[in-house]
Amino acid sequence: MYSITLIFMKFILFSMIGYVVEMITCAIIEHRWTNRGFLCGPMIPIYGIGSLLLVWFLKPVKDHLFLVVLLGMLLTTSIEYITGYVLEKIFHNKWWDYSREKFNLHGYVCLKNAILFAIGTPIIIYIVDPYITSFLLQIKDSYLYVIAFILFILFLFDVVYSVLVAYNLRNRLIVVENLKNEKLARIPGMLETILKKRIKHVRKYPKRLLKAFPNIVTSKEKEFDLMKKIALKEKEKKKEQKGKKKNSRSKK
Repeated sequence: MYSITLIFMKFILFSMIGYVVEMITCAIIEHRWTNRGFLCGPMIPIYGIGSLLLVWFLKPVKDHLFLVVLLGMLLTTSIEYITGYVLEKIFHNKWWDYSREKFNLHGYVCLKNAILFAIGTPIIIYIVDPYITSFLLQIKDSYLYVIAFILFILFLFDVVYSVLVAYNLRNRLIVVENLKNEKLARIPGMLETILKKRIKHVRKYPKRLLKAFPNIVTSKEKEFDLMKKIALKEKEKKKEQKGKKKNSRSKK
């Protein structure tokens, strides 16, 4: 039980450190603060999972720096590729795209990131992990269990909510793509009617995810433009209807 709790707490702390790194990097490059995570909370789970796998797999070669760097680069790059591929298949969106980077593989990974992962691996193995382990071992077992339980509940709620939000975005994109495939774009009136019926019970796409993963917008630009146009038309019609009702009441 204690070992599982320790592993979970390491996962949480690694995920939070990854979140901070992403935030700082984004702020330096884009000159603004953006939540770069899939989740709403200050965590990026891929960093937590990746760091734990690095610590576990590279333990036998820990004394060989060259192997730590090489295997760390291969392992982290593989994790990023698999994660990007799976997310696209599940949510119908490409959450990040390195197609414009040199030496990329299907847009999921690129050489620049692989080099950064190679540099970061020994930092995790020799500095971050020992410090986190030492910090957690200083906490009393009873306190550690309570903290881990509370964090687990919060993490679970965040995952469920974020997945629902992502599926909402996915469903809107699928609806518009299906309409395009049916070649209804040539009939604006019919397109508008059918689209209204199909997305009637779907909420507005989340702005936070679009800011965190801007490549979703660029890859689905036409779909988003179409949804925005139809939303504007609906607002205009509602205004016209309200205006007509006011005029009819004033005449009476």
